[in-house]
Amino acid sequence: MSRISGRPAISTEHVYGLTLRVARWRTGAGSTPLLFLNGIGADIAAAAPLLAQMHGREVWTLDMPGVGGSPDALLPYGASTIAAVVMEIADRLGHKIIDIAGFSWGGALAQQIAIQFPGRVRRLVLMATTPVMGAPGIGWAAMFDDDMQASGLKIQTATPLGIAYQTAAMAGWSSAAYLPGLKNLPTLVLMGERDGVMPACYGQMLASLIDGAVLEVVPGSHLFPFTDAAAMAARISAFLDQPAATQKAAA
Repeated sequence: MSRISGRPAISTEHVYGLTLRVARWRTGAGSTPLLFLNGIGADIAAAAPLLAQMHGREVWTLDMPGVGGSPDALLPYGASTIAAVVMEIADRLGHKIIDIAGFSWGGALAQQIAIQFPGRVRRLVLMATTPVMGAPGIGWAAMFDDDMQASGLKIQTATPLGIAYQTAAMAGWSSAAYLPGLKNLPTLVLMGERDGVMPACYGQMLASLIDGAVLEVVPGSHLFPFTDAAAMAARISAFLDQPAATQKAAA
């Protein structure tokens, strides 16, 4: 556990036949809790340097089945199922209303949760993601991303079955028809200007579909939330802390 930045509280949750490792930083701290959903194959340790710097609120994340400290699922699962699993964990933690930040594959899952559980999400941050998941190799493509090569980060800790099931869960998935229904949900879309895995055009699509969403193209490529963790933690925190009236005016 020592390799996980910020020394989060680690627990194991058993939900709908899945066993999932959960990490919580600053448990019980003020403000609305933030759920972070990671990219395909990436574990708690990969997200920790970002999440440990988000002060003033409880932040939690989890390893998907077959990733990090979570064993493989016995059967494949779909996007709606894993969204329900995540929100069951939120209920167990006492989080009726949450903020969600999702990166890449996790950004797609964040959209699914916001659509599937209306009224449960206060604010949404979508990073390096898309409203249409049609590329099954995006997890491995990140391994050859410019920022990955330059930083030496190693984010893949998944089993082959874990990767296969995560990929299958989002195969053919699209939120495009449902995003216009996310009324009054303040949303920040962050995209890397050199992202070859999820180009900024996907962020433009998201911002055009979500009423009032704010799009920002930031330096870096696909892994910018991890390679520029301090700046991204500050930007996400500022968005989450922004008064609702100011957020609407800024949009």
